[in-house]
Amino acid sequence: MTQQGAGWTADRVLALAPDPASRKAGSELGVPGPWSETGRSGEGTVWGLCRGSGSTPYRTVVDIADASGPAYTCSCPSRTFPCKHALGLLLLWAGGEEALPRAEEPEWAGQWITARRGRAEDGPAGGARGAAPGPADPEAARRRAERRAERIAAGAAELEQRLADLLRGGLASAEQSGYSLWEETAARMVDAQAQGLATRVRELGALPDTGPGRPVRLLEECALLHLLARGWLHREELPEGLAATVRSRIGLSAAADGPPERDHWLVLAQYDTADSRLTTRRIWLYGTDSGRTAVLLSYGAAGRSPELALPVGLALDAEVSAYPGAGQVRVALREQFAPPGPTAARPPGTTTGRAVARYGEALRDDPWLDSVPVTLDRVIPVPDGEGWQLADADVDAALPLTPAARSRPGLWRLVALSGGAPVRVFGECGHQGFTPLAAWPEGPGEPVPLC
Repeated sequence: MTQQGAGWTADRVLALAPDPASRKAGSELGVPGPWSETGRSGEGTVWGLCRGSGSTPYRTVVDIADASGPAYTCSCPSRTFPCKHALGLLLLWAGGEEALPRAEEPEWAGQWITARRGRAEDGPAGGARGAAPGPADPEAARRRAERRAERIAAGAAELEQRLADLLRGGLASAEQSGYSLWEETAARMVDAQAQGLATRVRELGALPDTGPGRPVRLLEECALLHLLARGWLHREELPEGLAATVRSRIGLSAAADGPPERDHWLVLAQYDTADSRLTTRRIWLYGTDSGRTAVLLSYGAAGRSPELALPVGLALDAEVSAYPGAGQVRVALREQFAPPGPTAARPPGTTTGRAVARYGEALRDDPWLDSVPVTLDRVIPVPDGEGWQLADADVDAALPLTPAARSRPGLWRLVALSGGAPVRVFGECGHQGFTPLAAWPEGPGEPVPLC
């Protein structure tokens, strides 16, 4: 293997897949059969032509030498990133040198590599040419911010009145009105430029239509919505950390202005959630030196995968900066000093009881928090009636899995990994239970992705 390929395995390649379907399709293309004119350069580039359903093969190139991780291009029409052809090419490359011989880059591969590395060398200032835009007018920005704050305040006051009318008439009136009630209210919040309020209102309309828990969930969510609206209307009376959290929950964007923090960040998990408007990717990191757990968020337009992808189980020597807000775990990725590499580090674990207590403590800083990142140590997955739970091996306590976790294939990977023995599990602990995202066996071994 080339120097750039040291440490690459099939598991490491498949960890880059944006979803299970891409992982499966990429695995099927990780053999020589569909490929022709494959090759690799000494500078960390691999390329090849992959036979598809059309008459013209797809041109696929992967730049592996980038410190931020592999970069990809492919002539296929896929909207996933990386596509199945890029995954298949990387699998072929990871399997041995004979599949991708050392060769000179073809023109179509060399043009992309030259253009891409040229943009990287130019940096942010090298993209646009011509006259640089003038500095922003701070006074105009202040006036715009004030006008938006006034619109949000009007929207929050209107929402308060709508919630009061709903509770005065009884929650049964919401059942009779159906989803249209919430959609119309959400549209009013969008008009008020309070996207965070609109999102939570739509989530109210998305609650299950039936079931014994619906009235309780509806009341809980209405209370949290009321609390957020009141928080905005009285934000000047709040501590700065909590006020920053309210601004973020309302939907006001803020820059990651925390000081850069360099660490070797172990990639714990990566998964996507999507709605009709946006695909959100969460990448959980653990600082092996600082002991800090943080999350990177990246976004893609509806139907498209976000570009940022990091291989689960590897460590990244990089700087991150925190976003403002009390108890905030979100960070932005800054300078990266080396490609991701193997590590034997694992996050320390805790008990199920302490995990629940940690979530309770976090709610003081952010009452709208759905979950917190937690690593459980020495737990065993066991069935619990129609569901599953993680039981402490050393104390008489257990934590139920969330309904979403029970329907994922990762549950069965976790059960197979455990085999009735204790394991260490990283995931998200919240009011609905625990969602496992990665697990380690008792002995040495790489993390097993569960999402």
